[in-house]
Amino acid sequence: MTKRRVVITGIGCVTALAESGHDLFDALCAGKSGISLIESFDTSLYPTKIGGEVKNFDISKYADHREGKRMDRFSQFAVGSAVQAIKDSGLEFNNEEICRRTGVIVGTGIGGLQEIEEQHTRLLEKGPSKVSPFCVPKLMANAASGIISMMFGLKGPNFCIVTACATATHSVGEAYFNIMGGRSDIMITGGSEAALTPIGLASFSSLKALSTRNDQPTLASRPFDRDRDGFVLSEGAGIVVLEEYEHAKKRGARIYAEFLGYGATGDAYHITAPLPDGSGASSAMVEALNIAGLNREQIDYINAHGTSTSLNDEGESKAIKNVFGDHAYKLCISSTKSCLGHLLGASGGVELIACVKAIHESVIPPTINLDNVAEECDPKLDFVPKEARQAKVNYAMSNSLGFGGHNASLIVGKI
Repeated sequence: MTKRRVVITGIGCVTALAESGHDLFDALCAGKSGISLIESFDTSLYPTKIGGEVKNFDISKYADHREGKRMDRFSQFAVGSAVQAIKDSGLEFNNEEICRRTGVIVGTGIGGLQEIEEQHTRLLEKGPSKVSPFCVPKLMANAASGIISMMFGLKGPNFCIVTACATATHSVGEAYFNIMGGRSDIMITGGSEAALTPIGLASFSSLKALSTRNDQPTLASRPFDRDRDGFVLSEGAGIVVLEEYEHAKKRGARIYAEFLGYGATGDAYHITAPLPDGSGASSAMVEALNIAGLNREQIDYINAHGTSTSLNDEGESKAIKNVFGDHAYKLCISSTKSCLGHLLGASGGVELIACVKAIHESVIPPTINLDNVAEECDPKLDFVPKEARQAKVNYAMSNSLGFGGHNASLIVGKI
């Protein structure tokens, strides 16, 4: 079977920092932080009171108000990001053939947590007859993917992937395979998450996974730093449009980058902790390189998973050195979670956008708050601390590592 080329022609996102892929990248490169005190619910009894909260989001900018009210917050973010990405691509779904050849794979790590909380409260306070008939359609993880397909009449492959923090990266990778193998010409893909809710924050707090730097929210997310004390829980979505190269070229589309490789592996080790030696993540990176047909020395930039947790940052640093050897010290590595916090199942979509823009703009976003690289993360590695860097990026890699031992890596390149 002939391997078809796949390119990225549209980007869109909703984050605490910005509500478009272009504005997001500008903010990342300016070293801005989207972390603040949580305002949507009372956090007085919580050890963590900060997060990457999307404020003043208005679904009516992207969908009919009535339909928007029937979506959980994670679906609203996905719809907003998808509408942006499709508009950015210049695509118009105005005939049966293009709709039939376009699919949607949009995942979420947790799904409609807000809806579950609200309807469970209603059940306990008012009884079963008062639970909304929209409860299941709103909370189900596949809702976002289904809604996007219905909004645009897209009849190609349509499904949802749920792999915790690797969700969006797996979703984009599988969408790539759909086009590469000839099943589709266009895929709308990425991830969305809205777990910044009372039970979401309480759960991660109980795991002792979150930063408690409540008095300095913008300094709390500090991947690879000696003084990191946990990740910052965030919400939002990141969606891209993947398109078969000749299809995009024929219609004169703007092409941001070419999608080249995708690797996916499992640790088979622990439900929350990564393999200490980073070998699972290493295997995903190697697989992505092999599919892309690239040598290790050709990668210029890695957008690391880089969560600001002790185990993840150490394990990923080891994994990068395992794969790249001496070239690891010539690479630029940064974690945009330093600015955004951790969007869980949406993180890979947002971080792929950062990679695509880095290639397109020849700028590498920084790892802010990185004052002293932890010894276990290797101070000799170049984590692009504090300030963005002008640099030619021909090939970039994005890593995502999820609870459950899920590892995924993507590679994109200049075209």
